[in-house]
Amino acid sequence: MARVSQEHLDARRRQILDGAARCFARNGFHATSMQDVLKEVNLSAGAVYRYFSGKDELIGAIVTEVLGGIREAFEEVARQSPPPMPDVLVTRVMTQVLGLGGTGKHGLSWEGEESFPRLMVQVWTETLRDGELAAVLREGFVAVREAWVAVVEGYQEAGVMRADVPAEHVARTLIAAAQGFAAQQALFGTMPAEVLQDGLRGLMSMGDTDRPGPR
Repeated sequence: MARVSQEHLDARRRQILDGAARCFARNGFHATSMQDVLKEVNLSAGAVYRYFSGKDELIGAIVTEVLGGIREAFEEVARQSPPPMPDVLVTRVMTQVLGLGGTGKHGLSWEGEESFPRLMVQVWTETLRDGELAAVLREGFVAVREAWVAVVEGYQEAGVMRADVPAEHVARTLIAAAQGFAAQQALFGTMPAEVLQDGLRGLMSMGDTDRPGPR
């Protein structure tokens, strides 16, 4: 009997994750059953349960992968010295993560640009009742925060940002801006990433001495 290659196993796992993500984004966690996932991926129950024990494990795997993709994207730009300015950096990463204009950095395929933000809002809500999922989200948040802190420290070391403001405080604020943008995408519809970039650029311009300020 021929052995199944690791490439085949990885592709099957990817197929299941993508199908589950589409179901969750479309119908929500509680309205989606494992039967819905089986139908979406066109696989038998045995084939799916070989990789995931149930819906909760699928949710945890998707959350972990998405947060890992966010961290990877920011670590990639953090390696530049200095990294791009916040308006460019955050917009570039959110374009990759949200999948604006194509598949996102996280590797999950989506039916529409609004699918990822909708899924993330559901995840945030679910963590209020699911302790295990909350732990996954907290662990991912810590990893993402560390990557963003590294970016801010790069700004400070390059002399383009005040060094007397704690890097972690700036990082948390940048994360909040990104989360808020994702929430608006989910609640009010898709908008181009340039909206976020223009908003950040406007806030950054407040200290520009070449521009007239309020009297």
